[in-house]
Amino acid sequence: MPALLATLVLAGCASSGVAPVRDGSGAPPVAAPVPSVPAGMHVVKQGETLLGIARQYGVTLPDLVSWNGLTDPNQIQVGQTLRVGPSDVASGDGATAIPIGDGAVAMPVPAPGTTEPSAAPLKQAPLGGRQPYSDDAWAKASPGAAPVETPAPPAAASPEPAKAAATGEWQWPASGRVLAGYNEASNKGVDIGGSVGDPVFAAAAGKVVYAGSGLRGYGKLVVIKHNQEYNSVYAHNDKLLVKEDDQVTQGQKIAELGSSETDRPKLHFEIRKQGKAIDPMKYLPAR
Repeated sequence: MPALLATLVLAGCASSGVAPVRDGSGAPPVAAPVPSVPAGMHVVKQGETLLGIARQYGVTLPDLVSWNGLTDPNQIQVGQTLRVGPSDVASGDGATAIPIGDGAVAMPVPAPGTTEPSAAPLKQAPLGGRQPYSDDAWAKASPGAAPVETPAPPAAASPEPAKAAATGEWQWPASGRVLAGYNEASNKGVDIGGSVGDPVFAAAAGKVVYAGSGLRGYGKLVVIKHNQEYNSVYAHNDKLLVKEDDQVTQGQKIAELGSSETDRPKLHFEIRKQGKAIDPMKYLPAR
């Protein structure tokens, strides 16, 4: 009998497994509810950048900066809520995130009957090749994007340019002749001709919020924020002479005219009010 007891004790010690602990109710654990995010908004996660968020929702970096009134696009915070669509987008019609797999890039979902765009980062201009930005091309490349409403013309008794520029009226950003004017359907600004190396000037005083070539279809690009309403855009440059966060004065040389991502040397110039492109010819002085 002692030998049998010893054998049973040793057998019990040799069993090192731990019995699983279960909920007495037998019900599976319930995941904590995930707080909902309103349509058209995005909560910044660890490791995200503003450019990455713009690609994720198929919008532009200048628009994100304008919609959220950002003074420093490089200083977004984890947990910060950002607007990823125009403020007048109806509830439930906001921008929708485009899933991004490992090693993939943000891509718009092709509209029925259109050609699926090639794998490339989503930028200011439409995908599918280097071509001038237009609402029509943008709509084909980014179905579901909010339509751009035609802004009301400025009142004659209270001209908007005086309100828009930090100091005085707007001025022409280049001295060449106008090659193409604003057209809501095909051109978001004016195209000004010239030769490679011609100076490009700030149309009004402000702060540089973007300087680089990360926006497809715009080449080497400068975006200046003038106040909470107005930004100006300078595209297709050959050389950039300013960097992000630089304060510039009206008439300061900010770039040299070029032909980056376009068919000929020219400056593509836009004025945007609250993120929406408007006709620069209504703001620039008559020549």
